[in-house]
Amino acid sequence: MNNLLDKIKAAKLVGRGGAGYPTAAKWEMVKKASGQTKVVICNASEGELGVFKDFHILKKFPQDVVKGMVLAMDYLGTKQAYFNFNKKYYRRIILKLDPILKRYEAKGYRFTVYEEKPSYIGGEETALLNAIEGRRIEPRLKPPYPCDAGLFGKPTLIHNVETLFNVARVAEGKFEPNRFYCLSGPKKLNRVYYLPDSWTIEQILKKTKRYPRYDFFAQIGGGASGLVINQKQMETQKMTGAGSLQVFRSTTDPRQLLLHWFEFYAKESCGKCTPCREGSFQLYELLKRNKRVPWKKMMTIVEIMGKISFCALGKSIVIPVKSYMKNVLKKRA
Repeated sequence: MNNLLDKIKAAKLVGRGGAGYPTAAKWEMVKKASGQTKVVICNASEGELGVFKDFHILKKFPQDVVKGMVLAMDYLGTKQAYFNFNKKYYRRIILKLDPILKRYEAKGYRFTVYEEKPSYIGGEETALLNAIEGRRIEPRLKPPYPCDAGLFGKPTLIHNVETLFNVARVAEGKFEPNRFYCLSGPKKLNRVYYLPDSWTIEQILKKTKRYPRYDFFAQIGGGASGLVINQKQMETQKMTGAGSLQVFRSTTDPRQLLLHWFEFYAKESCGKCTPCREGSFQLYELLKRNKRVPWKKMMTIVEIMGKISFCALGKSIVIPVKSYMKNVLKKRA
């Protein structure tokens, strides 16, 4: 298994859930953690706007995802794994996935399938642990980190679906330095593409024949927390985060776009901390009450959320708002 770890390092695998943390480093931390029983979790939560690659991968390559889990289990010397499923996907995937799980279970591996109500916060690692344990779905204070004390206090390795797919491909000698891109936009069907991770946004759009003939801008990484860029920036900008690429017409009403984001944040806030709970609600109500965007009041709330929210959900709202203002609207934040 050390040979596999070396291959993972050589391939420079990183997590594809959004954070981009080195896969090999995560494996080593869980391996070194004290505690005889260790756990592997496949996180197929996928609750952010514009992100839908997990379903595509599980539908097309379920055997690779499970194999990636088994390889991780073998490295850690455990037979215990959990499969966290976005509930919307479960019934559409389980018939294809179940026979694969049963083949490994016959060899002594144990898989517990957990169906999660779709949520953005459910994708956060410690909130996911709380969900499986039957607790309130909200982030935990760190440290301790899941690698040291995760599910039921056991050292826990948590990976996104695409990361586990990549682990299997590395083990089979089939790995390519590609990633899955989720493309969506006006009057275009949502599609997933598997293309080089070194490509710029402009290259991706042109290769997939999704480059618009009208003036546009794009949001990359995620459809709520992602960076907003203009056409010029697409010539050099590469993909970030979870691989979402959404195209918007330049004539998009700023108020409607901001409402779209703020409604999502207000709905998805777990309520644990006041800045995020109250801030996301106030942002949404502020835009609903005003026909024009009250930029100064809005940015005061956004800045507070970005500085003192408990977890990344509340803090991440700064990224789309500020980048949209700077790169598209040419406004000072």
